[in-house]
Amino acid sequence: MKILVIGGGGREHTIAWKLLQSSKVTKVYCAPGNGGTAQIAQNVPIGVFDFAALAQFVKDEGIDLTVVGPEDPLLAGIVEFFQERNLPIYGPNQKAAMIEGSKSFAKNLMKRYEIPTSAYESFLDYESASAYVREQGAPIVVKADGLAAGKGVVVAETVEEAEEALRQIMQESVFGEAGARVVIEECMFGEELSLLSFVDGETVKPMITSQDHKRIFNDDRGPNTGGMGTYAPVPQMSAELVDEIVKTIVQPMASGMAKDGIPFKGILYTGLMITEQGPKVVEFNARFGDPETQVLLPLLETDLLDIFVGTINGELDAVDVTWQKGSAVCVVMAAPGYPGEYPKGALIQGLGQANEGATVFHAGTKATEEGIVTSGGRVLGVVATGADLAQARETAYAKVQGISFDGAQYRTDIAARAMKYQQKS
Repeated sequence: MKILVIGGGGREHTIAWKLLQSSKVTKVYCAPGNGGTAQIAQNVPIGVFDFAALAQFVKDEGIDLTVVGPEDPLLAGIVEFFQERNLPIYGPNQKAAMIEGSKSFAKNLMKRYEIPTSAYESFLDYESASAYVREQGAPIVVKADGLAAGKGVVVAETVEEAEEALRQIMQESVFGEAGARVVIEECMFGEELSLLSFVDGETVKPMITSQDHKRIFNDDRGPNTGGMGTYAPVPQMSAELVDEIVKTIVQPMASGMAKDGIPFKGILYTGLMITEQGPKVVEFNARFGDPETQVLLPLLETDLLDIFVGTINGELDAVDVTWQKGSAVCVVMAAPGYPGEYPKGALIQGLGQANEGATVFHAGTKATEEGIVTSGGRVLGVVATGADLAQARETAYAKVQGISFDGAQYRTDIAARAMKYQQKS
């Protein structure tokens, strides 16, 4: 089978890499791809929103399946566009993808299906939102309602900080239309965790757990990013807890959406806080997480193509989804200045060195005559697998030490808390 992967980040590089391990896959194309995908697949210079050109390419090349990586084209209706032309495509349709596209939409679904989450209110004007913040006090969470590349969330420690976030989001429009509405939530405390699931409407097949590191600096300091590293599975999360999350959160959401006529078919990402009252939802996403994908897919035993095809055909219940034993760690190397403004075009050295057990997934890179150069904020995801977390972590950081580009920044504490937990237990 020929596969087209839409997108150009680390998630898409990982998806393409995993699909190429299938004996059923003959060729993978990436649109537009990056410097890493160019080394394993064929990049196609078509943007993720050029649906007509993408569909025409699929027809011309006889591509059997299109896989959508990022959320933006899903929310713009690419799945419907392809389905209307009888072109097989993997991902939720526009209505179902709104679970990520609008935080207030997702909150309303959770309220209706009685899914545990934080208390919240949504606002369209600054004055009302500011008055609510002053009434509730701090700490408090301020979120842009729409898509903001993982950066539209502020955990405000003071009322003044929350009002400043509201001012930037609603009055200065730092996130554009995504901030026309804000959702203000109570601040939850506990251990954060991500549980991604393959879903084909009613059937839910949970993946192993993973944990992202959102802040730019060590010890969870500094502004939020799209993710500076992750690991899987999460040792402090038991199998019983995962069962509880599926039973009380993921399955009710899938069943409820199907009952409401908006069945979700694709990757349902559930961001969670494990509170003293039990697991509660922080957010839902409508696709593979980035960089969670980079640690999940290397541990997946089942042929990813079988899962995709089973989902599209409504036969996911017949697919046995299994996982390798061991752990995986991803360390993100970012450009200087990220998550703010950052330079591009720095030559990346050391990508060719051999490190057994380590793989480098490209995110913001571009292939040039001089070599691979930086082209984004998050540049590389350095991933390693191992028999346990300690081995995977050691291998990942050994690989990181051999890679360099001007101003490269990365966290040195990815999975450190999980290591402490393992040592105690």
